[in-house]
Amino acid sequence: MEYLWHKPLQCLNVKKLNVIDLGICSYGMVWDIQKSLHTKRVSKEILDTLILVEHPHVYTLGKNANAWHLIATQDYLKSREIEIFKVDRGGDITYHGPGQLVGYPIFNLKDHKESISWYVHSVEEVLIQILTDYGIKSGRVKGMTGVWVGDKKIAAIGMRVSRWVTMHGFALNVFTDLSLYDGIIPCGIVSRDITRMVDLNPEVKWDGVKSEVVNKFVEVFGFSKPPINANIR
Repeated sequence: MEYLWHKPLQCLNVKKLNVIDLGICSYGMVWDIQKSLHTKRVSKEILDTLILVEHPHVYTLGKNANAWHLIATQDYLKSREIEIFKVDRGGDITYHGPGQLVGYPIFNLKDHKESISWYVHSVEEVLIQILTDYGIKSGRVKGMTGVWVGDKKIAAIGMRVSRWVTMHGFALNVFTDLSLYDGIIPCGIVSRDITRMVDLNPEVKWDGVKSEVVNKFVEVFGFSKPPINANIR
């Protein structure tokens, strides 16, 4: 009689992803959560984790940001209740707000590939594939991070990598009020505009896009099917 022997599951190098859906949550609170999870991921206390969130109005300036790219007046900021944060990610200035799906991967690249360019390319690929599934043709622009539809930016990417563990991430315009970009020069680029998914496909649904983000991260980064954790606020 012939017996078949199978390796135990833990020996198959299965990559698992933890997903945390925070719903609507302030930028400051989520930044604190990111820093805590980053420390835990460096010490291997937790799995790779993807935070999904929708922020109230906020402008964030990366460590290389030009302060002149914040063009909003104090009256403009106050009347629209826009917060401002100077953060430790790369890149210039950007906007987050209602209707924009923001994702913060806390990934240990040692379990994937120790390459920042590969990581950025992979996150872009996640977003490009999602847009393709919604019938939206998008792509990359040489020398500029993010995802573009023609000459209009639909998704921004800004990140920090420390000890090969990532922080910060991407912002995908789904139903975003694009008028809030009027207070900044987005990413410091004056020659290009901003767009959103709903203008390119009116059938877009928020929960559907959120599910697609998870599915595409699983596919592109080679994770096993993840659990969706409860809100941790």
